[in-house]
Amino acid sequence: MSQVGAPRGRTCSRSPRSRTLRSVATLTSAVLAISVLAGCSSADEADEAKAPAPDHAPAARDRVTDGGTLNWAVDAMPTTLNAFQADADGSTSRIAGAVLPALYTLDARGRPQRNPDYLESAQVVETEPKQVVLYKLNQQAVWSDGREIGAPDFVAQWRALNGRDTAYWTARNSGYERIEKIERGKNDLEVRVTFGKPYADWQSLFTPLYPKEVMGSPAAFNDGARTTLKATAGPFRLKAADRKASTVTLDRNPRWWGQSAKLDQIVLKAVPRADRVTALAAGKLDLAEIDRSAADRIALAVKDAQAGRNGGQALAHGPGAAVTPSAALKSWALANGSDEEKAEAVQAARKKNQESIERYATEQRALGTFVVRKSLEPAYTQLSLNGESGPLADERVRRAVARALDRQELAEAVLKPLGLPATPPGSHLALAGQAAYADSSDALGDQDAKEARALLADAGWVPGGAAKKPGGTKAGSEAENAEKKAEKQGTEGTEKKAPAEKAPAEKQPEADKAKKPEADAASNDGLYVVGDDKPGGTAARDGAKAPEPAIGAAGPESGTDVLTPAPGAALQNAALLRQAALLDTGTDAGTTTEAKGRNAAKPDSGVAGAYAPRGTAAPAPAVPAAAGTGLGKDGKALNLRFVLPSGPGSESLRTVGDKIVQMLDAVGIGTEVTKVADESFFKDHIASGDYDLALYSWPATAFPATDARPIFAKPEPASDGSLLVEQNYARVGTDRIDQLFDQAVATLDEEEARDLVRQADARIWAAAGSIPLYQRPQLVAAKPEIVNAGAWGFAAPRYQDIGFKKPESANGAERNTKK
Repeated sequence: MSQVGAPRGRTCSRSPRSRTLRSVATLTSAVLAISVLAGCSSADEADEAKAPAPDHAPAARDRVTDGGTLNWAVDAMPTTLNAFQADADGSTSRIAGAVLPALYTLDARGRPQRNPDYLESAQVVETEPKQVVLYKLNQQAVWSDGREIGAPDFVAQWRALNGRDTAYWTARNSGYERIEKIERGKNDLEVRVTFGKPYADWQSLFTPLYPKEVMGSPAAFNDGARTTLKATAGPFRLKAADRKASTVTLDRNPRWWGQSAKLDQIVLKAVPRADRVTALAAGKLDLAEIDRSAADRIALAVKDAQAGRNGGQALAHGPGAAVTPSAALKSWALANGSDEEKAEAVQAARKKNQESIERYATEQRALGTFVVRKSLEPAYTQLSLNGESGPLADERVRRAVARALDRQELAEAVLKPLGLPATPPGSHLALAGQAAYADSSDALGDQDAKEARALLADAGWVPGGAAKKPGGTKAGSEAENAEKKAEKQGTEGTEKKAPAEKAPAEKQPEADKAKKPEADAASNDGLYVVGDDKPGGTAARDGAKAPEPAIGAAGPESGTDVLTPAPGAALQNAALLRQAALLDTGTDAGTTTEAKGRNAAKPDSGVAGAYAPRGTAAPAPAVPAAAGTGLGKDGKALNLRFVLPSGPGSESLRTVGDKIVQMLDAVGIGTEVTKVADESFFKDHIASGDYDLALYSWPATAFPATDARPIFAKPEPASDGSLLVEQNYARVGTDRIDQLFDQAVATLDEEEARDLVRQADARIWAAAGSIPLYQRPQLVAAKPEIVNAGAWGFAAPRYQDIGFKKPESANGAERNTKK
C-alpha cells in the first residue's frame, strides 16, 4: 500500500453546478464482454502517456522584474466571491486562487501537491477505528487582519458545507459530509479531522479555505461574501471591485509571509471573447485566453511583422483582401460616374470599407507584438447521447452512433491545425499523464460502419422501416425490451458481428458473468432536474439552495462548453472553471433548425442529405448512396435531434458538428441540427433533456471518485416517479458504475482506488452515454515579456511568480526596471 499522505492522484476541478443527493451538490445498459472491464490496462500505462507540456514562459524569480501591473482578461465580473455558492464562476476562482489559502495545488501532471505556504504537513495518521487526518499549518500563516489560520476556520467551513444546516445556500459538500468531528491538536496550528466514513479524496477539502468570518453564519456565507471578503490570506489581496469599469484590482498582501508577489497589481478586466482582439490591439490587455480565430489573426500579424509587409502596404488578408482588380475598377467607375445617387452610395461604401481596412491594418500591427501560448486544456469535448427516451434509449443505437464516429478524424480537425497532439481521450475520468489514466475505449470499440449497421439492424432499424406500420411489438426499441432480449439470448452487453451473432464467450469478463441482471441496466424513466421544482432552485431532498445549470464565458476552443463537476475539489486551474457558451455564427437569435442527413434533406437541394450553412454550397454525400440509405422502424424514420448553441465564433463546433452529421449519415442515421440561443442551451435543453445529441465538455479531475460521480451516476426515481439526474445529462447510468465509484472513494489504497476508477470508466464506455472526442486546446495571447503565465495545462498558476521579464542592457546584463 502506498503512503496515504502522498498521493500520486488525479486532477481536480470545481465549480458548483446543480445538486446531488449524495453530496448536496447538483449538477452525472449492459456492459460489453471485454476483458478491459476487469483490469483496463497495466499500471504503467499512465507513466507512458505523457501530459502535454505547459506553455507559460517559465522564468526564475530572479529574472522577473519587481513591480508592474498586469491587465488580465476574465469573462465577466464575478457574481460572488464565495466559491462554494451556486453562481460562482471562473472569475470567482481566479480571485480565490490569488487571495485565499489553497492547501493543495496541482502540478503539471494534475497531481495534488502540498502547498508549503500553508501546510507543513498533512497526512492520514489513523485508519482504525476511523480515518484521522492531521494537518500541521505553517506557523507564519495569518489572515490579513493578523489572526492565525487555524482550527476555528476549518470547523466553520465544515459546518457550513456538511449539508446539515440548510440555511447555508451551498452548491456542494462532497467529502465534508463524511467528517465526524474536527479538533484542535497539540496547539492552534494542528488540526485533527476525523471521518465517520473513509474518504480517499480528503485532499480535495478546505481548498479554498475561507476565514471563519465568512463561514461562521448563514448570513455571512449567503450574502456577506458576495461582494467583499473581510479577510484574505494569499500573495495578493482584494483591493477594489469596480462594476462600472468591469474591473477587479488585486494588490500585494503586506502580511504575506511567503515569497513576495513580483507584480504590484493584477487588474482583472471583464472583456467578452468577441472583443478581445480589439482590446489586445488597443493595449488594454496584457494576457487573455482567446479562441482559434483570434489566434489565427495574431499568427498572421506576427508573420506580416516579420516580413515587414505592414508598412503602408495592402495586406493579403482581412477586409478588402478578396477584392479583384475588376471589382475595384467597377467600384471606382460607379463612384465617379454620372449617376449621382448611385455614386454617392458607392462613395459612402468605399469610405466605410477603407476605414475597415485601415482599422484592421492598425490592429494587425499591434497584434504583431503578441505571442500565442498554447497547450491542451485539462478538459475533453464529448458527444452526449441522451438515453432517456426515443431511439437512444436503446443501448444498441447509442453504440451504433459511437461506432459510426471516427474520433481520430474529429480530434485532428480541431487540434492538428494548431500543431497540438490530436490523440482522442481514452477515458472519461482522467487524461493522458494522470495516474488514473487508462485507455478503456476498447470496451466500446473503434469506428466500424459495418458493426454500427449491424447494431442498428438488431435494434430493428432497417431500410424501408419508416414505411412499415408498427407491428405487435417494439423489438429492441426501448432499453427494457433490449435488456430482456439480451437476457433471453444470454448475450447481455455483447457486440454482435452480425445481428444474430453472439460475442465470443472468451471475451466475457468474470465481473459480468457474476453480476446481477439489474446492475448495469440503464435508467429510462421520466425526468426531474433537482432544483427546478421550487422557486430559487431549492432541492427536494435537503432544502438547500440548488444552482441552475448555466453557461459562462466562451473557451479558447469555440463550440464546446466546459462544465465542472459539482463537488469540485477546488484544486483546478481557473481556466477550467470557464462555463463556455457554445457559439455558432451565421444564424439569427432564437432557435433555428437545419434538417440534416438522408432522412431530412433540404427540399430544394436536389440531393438527399445535402445541407450547408446559409450562403454556401451543399457538400457531396460522404458515402455512396447505398451505404447511407435512411433507416426506420415501426413507421418512423431514425432521426436524432442534434442541439447546438448559436453564438458567434464556433468554427471548431461547425467543423466537428458537420463531420459528425456526415459520419452518422454514412450508416443511415439521420440528424436534425437545432441551433438555440446560448443562454438557453443548458437550462432549456441539456439539463431538461430536450435533445438527442449535443457537444459540450467536462474537465479532468484529480479526484474522479468524488467529482465525476454526479456526472455518471444512475438517475434515481423520486417520490413522484420522475428521475433525479444530478449532472448526468445523458440519463445513462448503472448500479454497478455507482458501486465502483463508492468503493473507489472509500478505499485508502491508491492502487486499488485507481483500478476501481478504471473499471468504472470501462463500463461508462460500454454504456455509450457520452463519447469523448478530443482534448480541448488552450490558447492564451500574451505580451512576450510576461513570464510564468500563459497556457498552464494541468498546473495551477503560481500568482506570486507572474511578472515581466527583466530587460537586457546593452552589455547583455539584465536591468531591474518596472513596467
